[in-house]
Amino acid sequence: MAAANLSGYGGTMAGLYSAWYRNYPQSKFHTINDWREWKQMDKVGHLYGAYIESVGSMELWKWAGMERKKRIWIGGMSGAAYQTVIEVLDGFSKDWGWSWGDIAANMIGSGLLIGQELAWGEQRLQIKFSYHPRHYQDPILQERSNQLFGRNQSSRFLKDYNGQTYWASIAIAPFIKKGNWPKWLNMAIGYGADGLFGGHDNFASTPGNGIVFNRRDIPRFRQWYLSPDIDWKKIPTNRAGIRLLFTFLNAFKFPAPTLELSNGKVFLHPFYF
Repeated sequence: MAAANLSGYGGTMAGLYSAWYRNYPQSKFHTINDWREWKQMDKVGHLYGAYIESVGSMELWKWAGMERKKRIWIGGMSGAAYQTVIEVLDGFSKDWGWSWGDIAANMIGSGLLIGQELAWGEQRLQIKFSYHPRHYQDPILQERSNQLFGRNQSSRFLKDYNGQTYWASIAIAPFIKKGNWPKWLNMAIGYGADGLFGGHDNFASTPGNGIVFNRRDIPRFRQWYLSPDIDWKKIPTNRAGIRLLFTFLNAFKFPAPTLELSNGKVFLHPFYF
């Protein structure tokens, strides 16, 4: 399992470096304060990454037969450790830097798993992810989006904050002492953002003050969602392959009818992912 963790993480890091860091200039190690950027979507992404990596690592150690508390702590801290390596890469990248806000989000993600396992022996609040590709009819917006988030879907899946939604999927049944609420049926609160074509605002210029992008007319706003969700691990099965599939599916929000509150308006999506 140690070998599986190391090899899997090594492959993931190689893919991440190719998608995110390879084409950007390097620099001396430095720190930045990026808390106000991207409507904090990047911070929630760090929390999600640390949480999901911790879940995967803990499940591997459980399968290997490691004692309960050891697998909780070793598996749980794996996510924060993996994400810290990414932060080191950021620290040597000219366009980014080591962010203490990112480190805090990483620790919260790992702590969320550890705390729930120690308190309840299960994950009653799971962090999940969904993504829908974005395409803009305006060629200027599409080119700006390509520059920021990449031109292929694998890159945009990681980077495009306008297409990402992060979810807190909450188990209802454990908190209802009497009733027939299905154990597998959760309620999820989602968070996203739209109109993001820059970290702080929709403006970019060259060092000589030449404007290369100016769309401050486009509103930048947060999005909040409410939707039912499925906890796949609460569906009984005796097949190991199905249990492994359910663990994987639990990293993602199940598509379902969804209420959205954003930009002062309420929308109903018959089917949202």
